[in-house]
Amino acid sequence: MFIDGEWVKSNKTLPVVNPTTGATMATVPAATASDVDRAAQAARKAFDEGPWKTTTAQDRGKLLFKLAEAIRQNADDLAKTDTQNMGKPIVEAEFDVNDAANCFEYYGGLATKIHGQTLTVPDNAVSMVMREPVGVVGQIIPWNYPLLMSAWKLGPAMAAGCTSVLKPAEQSPLSALKLAKLMEQVGFPKGVVNIVTGDGPEAGAAMVVHPQIDKIAFTGGTEAGKHIIKNSADTMKRLTMELGGKNPNLVFADADFNAAVDGALFGAFANQGEVCSAGSRLLVEESIYAKFVKELAERGKRVKIGDPMKRETKMGPLVSKEHRERVLSYIAIGKKEAKLVLGGGAPTDGELAKGWFVEPTIFVDVAENARIMREEIFGPVLAVAPFKNEADAIRMANDTPYGLAAGVWTRDVMKGLRVMKEIRAGIQWLNTYHPTYNEAPWGGYKQSGFGRELGLFGIEAYLEVKQLNINLREEPIAWY
Repeated sequence: MFIDGEWVKSNKTLPVVNPTTGATMATVPAATASDVDRAAQAARKAFDEGPWKTTTAQDRGKLLFKLAEAIRQNADDLAKTDTQNMGKPIVEAEFDVNDAANCFEYYGGLATKIHGQTLTVPDNAVSMVMREPVGVVGQIIPWNYPLLMSAWKLGPAMAAGCTSVLKPAEQSPLSALKLAKLMEQVGFPKGVVNIVTGDGPEAGAAMVVHPQIDKIAFTGGTEAGKHIIKNSADTMKRLTMELGGKNPNLVFADADFNAAVDGALFGAFANQGEVCSAGSRLLVEESIYAKFVKELAERGKRVKIGDPMKRETKMGPLVSKEHRERVLSYIAIGKKEAKLVLGGGAPTDGELAKGWFVEPTIFVDVAENARIMREEIFGPVLAVAPFKNEADAIRMANDTPYGLAAGVWTRDVMKGLRVMKEIRAGIQWLNTYHPTYNEAPWGGYKQSGFGRELGLFGIEAYLEVKQLNINLREEPIAWY
């Protein structure tokens, strides 16, 4: 692990498994509470006393620019690492690496754009607002976008002037560790970024309750998020929660048919469906439903499943054996609840039998109360159902405890905007699905969490607001 500028071990270790082959590809420390304490103390010292405290915003930005360039220089290795570590196709991993570099660059530019205010007040005084870094932040990221999620967390925190303890997911910690090497290489002061590897119940839990950590930024499942919220209460931590979703993708009869079919497949099966914003609930207008479902199943057969290191592969393995078992258990439930038209199993032939693969799976005629329609599966499983009209589409889209993302497909832009306005979700797309921009806020409504990542909102999440009042009168208050 990387703590206080040093590479350190722990008393315990964790295996890191290649999900394509099932073989152990590395071993990393399993951080204990004492390891987390050491990292938190290092981050605290770097924030309160170290050179980071006096590093100018301009110099913080320059370091982030240097890090972005270092990522680009090591792009092939970083992409290969994420593909071998968590199974995403290499082409997708390459996009992630580029996005990570862009993210650090974006926040490098924002480091000098943190502004205060001067207020007009009803007194002979000057009132000012300052924005200051929140302090030491604990950042817990998931396994589905290992390098990119590191950038989403560290970029705005560093730009704001915070110090960090980052815990990557135990299944996919390797690119975060390589990122720490690059941060060391470009000259980040020791203690500013600390990477601890370990599991949630021990390392993550220790971060959540640690008194020296001022904020927790978490991306992951809703149930884990609820646990963090409860356990962080005693220390009154600031929180950013980017949680799960069961996201609707609505196709109206006047949509571009081919574009909508492609968008539905990509929304559901990109990154093996291991995406919090996946369009896993596909709602199609009744008048085109039968035609759409037929074409969807037919075109879904083209999704190339295989070795994610091969450039023609469009779907790799799921991240772990345990997660594959969970997804297959939902598919078994789905077979009892709805009609299966594609997939529904795990490949058993050749090399694919060694890894944690699941076929792209589509269920149709799914009831609104079906578990596969309501619960987040986080795998390549798409539930499809018809809607009658615009009002019915909005009602069905909002019939969920989640509110992360949504897609709408229609050539009628007026209708599209009407529908998007009514859908209770924080990220929405019209006539596309999944584009994610560093410049735009990312986060959800309802049980999909609170707070926002990315954009100007992302850096605000790492800033405190301070009020300063300067009295311009020289005479005493004379109240008494």
